[in-house]
Amino acid sequence: MADPRHGPAPARSPQGFSGQLAEVDLRLLRVFRTVATRGGFAAAELALGKSKSSISIDISSLEQRLRIRLCRRGRGGFALTPEGRAVLDATDDLLRDIDRFRDRINIASGVLSGRFALYVIDNMLVYGETGIIRALEIFTRQHPQVFISMTSAAAVDIEHALLDGRATAALTLMPNVQPGLSASILVSETLHLYCGRRHALFEHEGPLTLAMLEEQRLIDVSDAATSSEWPAIRRRLTFSASAETIDSRAMLILTGVYLGFLPEAFAAPMVRDGQLRQLSCADLPPLATQLHFVVKKDAESSLMADAFRTALDTASNNNA
Repeated sequence: MADPRHGPAPARSPQGFSGQLAEVDLRLLRVFRTVATRGGFAAAELALGKSKSSISIDISSLEQRLRIRLCRRGRGGFALTPEGRAVLDATDDLLRDIDRFRDRINIASGVLSGRFALYVIDNMLVYGETGIIRALEIFTRQHPQVFISMTSAAAVDIEHALLDGRATAALTLMPNVQPGLSASILVSETLHLYCGRRHALFEHEGPLTLAMLEEQRLIDVSDAATSSEWPAIRRRLTFSASAETIDSRAMLILTGVYLGFLPEAFAAPMVRDGQLRQLSCADLPPLATQLHFVVKKDAESSLMADAFRTALDTASNNNA
């Protein structure tokens, strides 16, 4: 108790971080890392699947936990403080060390365990017959102690998830491999041009010409899809809409307004039902895309990634 003759006792200065880490701290550090690498709360919203207000609460909680001001945010924009940059570097080291620790324990025990975060491209079931579902079955049966976390996302978000450590590995379409990522081709698929049953070309008889297609409204094509002739042909066509996922592309085609490219396996049921028609043009060859297995370069030796790659190879060999 303070002595009244000497006035109130001086306030104690806040103590620093005690060094005890809980699971919630790791979650908050991962949120902070994503915000820092993406350059702000708004840019991190889509990557984290959280609102700006929720992200702000997480960052404030981490700042209170560490007793450090990590970043400045407001009208002047987002910027890390010097302390925030130090915490970001320490977070990178910590998460790498956690991965190394997990792998060393797995080696010592001979049992693979931990969390395997697999990101997959939207509409992954298009590739179901290629052995990927079989690979998932092999992996999960062989490694029952692994907690598998699957996330479906657009290609650009998958790249960010790999680079910032939220994804252990990914199955995605990658037209341009990022310098920090390592990719290997799993399977190729063919894309054909389709129209909906309400489109004028649905009942057209006779061959189509490129000149006829030049007069149509098309849905833009991902950079992941190409052919040797495509760059020159593309310049002659009119693209009037865009769609990131196969589902949304199919919806636009079904309006009868647009023509668009779809994977053959995805479109086949709708062709059988009379909702879509595959269009054939001698001057427009099918496009091709390639599905890749992707990991971060510094995680190429990860036991989790290696085990899943082995399951993919086993499934592929069994289907051969």
